[in-house]
Amino acid sequence: MRVTAIHIAPGRRLPVTYVPSVTAEAGKGLIGDRYHGAKHRHVTLQAQDELDEAAAQLGVEFEPGQTRRNITVDHGPIPSKPGERLRIGDVDLEVVRIAAPCRILDDTIAPGAAAALRRRAGTCFRILEGGEIRIGDEVVVS
Repeated sequence: MRVTAIHIAPGRRLPVTYVPSVTAEAGKGLIGDRYHGAKHRHVTLQAQDELDEAAAQLGVEFEPGQTRRNITVDHGPIPSKPGERLRIGDVDLEVVRIAAPCRILDDTIAPGAAAALRRRAGTCFRILEGGEIRIGDEVVVS
């Protein structure tokens, strides 16, 4: 599994920005992202193969950033059970919960997008050990 896209947004409902790398701060989140400083939801991961399935079900193609998730990997499965861990480069992450798709997606992608992304919307993680995350980094499930 490898990182294929990284997106951050400076605030709620503000557009996401594609970045080639991002600094993950332990116990805080991704620097520059709206969830930096949140108690538990530091970063969200999603899998491109699951986005492709949702797009096929919906009948509409969309870009990974349109889901507002931070990190996209080439394929899943992404761990989803609280306490499971993975590593991206030097960054150690722990599952908090499954990410629920937001109804805003019906407005920004297409009607029915939130339903198509149910069980495919990714996972919320907390950052246990910080570092840099870059496009192309290997993701290792531990």
